[in-house]
Amino acid sequence: MDSSPPEPPPPSCAECALAPERRRFLQELGLVTAAVLLGLGVPRQRALAMTPSLVRARLGANDNPTYPIPAADGVQIDRDNQVILVRWQGAIYAFNLSCPHQNTALRWNAGDSQFQCPKHHSKYQPDGTFVSGRATRGMDRFTITRSGDNVVVDVDAMHKEDKDPTGWAAATLKL
Repeated sequence: MDSSPPEPPPPSCAECALAPERRRFLQELGLVTAAVLLGLGVPRQRALAMTPSLVRARLGANDNPTYPIPAADGVQIDRDNQVILVRWQGAIYAFNLSCPHQNTALRWNAGDSQFQCPKHHSKYQPDGTFVSGRATRGMDRFTITRSGDNVVVDVDAMHKEDKDPTGWAAATLKL
């Protein structure tokens, strides 16, 4: 039987002398990733959305776009932030611009009051509910909050109807 004292547990990463080096490495890796994506023609906001929030902050990215609460039912498309803002029948929704089927930018058809994917013709109601086509779920919703007369969209909190039905249903602002 060994009577020697037990070895102390290894230090946590926060206590590790390499933690600052690791953090800097990850920041630089994120910056390189963003630069490569931009070089490949990925829109700035989409490239930034694919990098860690620490990198986006360093690049001065606006993580949470803010929009005035729409005065009437309708759709606003913000291509720079890849956000669709919808006011419809007493509620506000914020969606990812891309179709959940194959990431093609969705279009609003005012005549039918529906979104449609131009690639495979999936259709969605103004609240993002799937209607028909090749897609198998509703449009991806972002978490939104009200700040005075504005809506703040949390582009880091996207809810997919099939994987997060509770979050998807809650990503609504009732007026």
